[in-house]
Amino acid sequence: MTSLKRRTFIKGFGLAMGLPLLDAMAPAARALAAPAGTTHPVRMGFVFFPNGAIMQSWTPEKVGVDFQLSDTLSPLADFKSDLNVISGLAQDNGRAKGDGPGDHARCASTFLTGAHPYKTSGADISVGVSVDQAAAMKIGDLTRLPSLELGINRGRNAGNCDSGYSCAYSSNISWKTKTTPMAKEINPRLAFERLFGDGRDAEASRQQRNLYRKSILDLVAQDADRLRKQLGQTDRRKLDEYFESLRALEVRIERAEKSASLQPPELNLPEGVPQDLGKHIRLMMDIIVVAFQSDATRISSFMLGNAGDNRPYRMVDVNEGHHSLSHHQNKAEKMDQIRRVDKYLATHFAYLLKKMKETPEGEGSLLDNSMLLYGSGLGDANRHDHHNLPVVLAGGGGGTIRTGRHIKTSSETPLNNLFLSMLDRVGADVESVGDSKGRFTEIDL
Repeated sequence: MTSLKRRTFIKGFGLAMGLPLLDAMAPAARALAAPAGTTHPVRMGFVFFPNGAIMQSWTPEKVGVDFQLSDTLSPLADFKSDLNVISGLAQDNGRAKGDGPGDHARCASTFLTGAHPYKTSGADISVGVSVDQAAAMKIGDLTRLPSLELGINRGRNAGNCDSGYSCAYSSNISWKTKTTPMAKEINPRLAFERLFGDGRDAEASRQQRNLYRKSILDLVAQDADRLRKQLGQTDRRKLDEYFESLRALEVRIERAEKSASLQPPELNLPEGVPQDLGKHIRLMMDIIVVAFQSDATRISSFMLGNAGDNRPYRMVDVNEGHHSLSHHQNKAEKMDQIRRVDKYLATHFAYLLKKMKETPEGEGSLLDNSMLLYGSGLGDANRHDHHNLPVVLAGGGGGTIRTGRHIKTSSETPLNNLFLSMLDRVGADVESVGDSKGRFTEIDL
């Protein structure tokens, strides 16, 4: 059987497509730089939701392995053994510290940076390097894309969005430097093509594909056929399954674009962005799976909404804006609506976990070789709490994380301690993140 490099690509017009892990790559995959104690590269993803949660309904009652998922997290039931619910973590630099109101802007800007944003609505923004970009600086050269930043709402990087804080703070969780946010992609097709463009005259390549409306798979068909002839039966089946999943994703993107084009023009929404929120979220999550599966990148972030997002969730009978409801003043009717939003968003995280767990890799799954953190930079948004944050960490981290528990850590433990432990597992040697005080050893085996 032919032996292939782990970073083998099949190429076509303006394209370089990464491949899933095949048996023919096994020797090279083992030799590829991977964190100590792991046999495959470990991926790291962050999924952010705005406006905190109803923490009484989020937090499991019992601690340890003998816990039951709360009602809010019940959509994750099939993956209970693959995750840890972690209570007690804080982002101290999300607090005002003399800057007054603006907790929603600080919620997003501190979530992955652990740094206090400089309060300004001008161009002199400053916060800190986010954990995903700290990893990208260390291991980003091992993949074609150092990192992948996705979102649902475009947002702005100028102007005042929250009590004197620049919109850049509300619109971004990923920061390359303390003054440079990483722009997120909200268009599924552009995100998909970003994964497979080879960087050479990318705009011309995109225009050519649009002209002929060819599938990306059509454009690499000749190289794919050549590769198939070198592979054994098992690898050919894996390759065919991978291509089928990619084509299905392309079809869904095409349908979403057609649906978007039928919307009333006064909505003034970006071309190709699905109007159905659930479809939009799932498309972006599928893109994360493909990005990790093909080793196009090992680092991703995804914003389910900008900080202070005021979207209604009519699909779960919530017609008032999310942000407005989060200031519920302990009114039962408003709290019940927020619970429905919290649970609805959790169903989409469950979708991502399902896709990851159903994607085989080596002797396990893509989820086994990943870490996915789902959470918010606010706990109880009604009180603008920046402690006891809602956090779920899913995935085995390449067999280095003990899962299946509700971990209750001491109050005010920095979320950034957990980030340091995650960085260790992707092979990024970083000494500190934000106000970290050490590693979060509670997840260790």
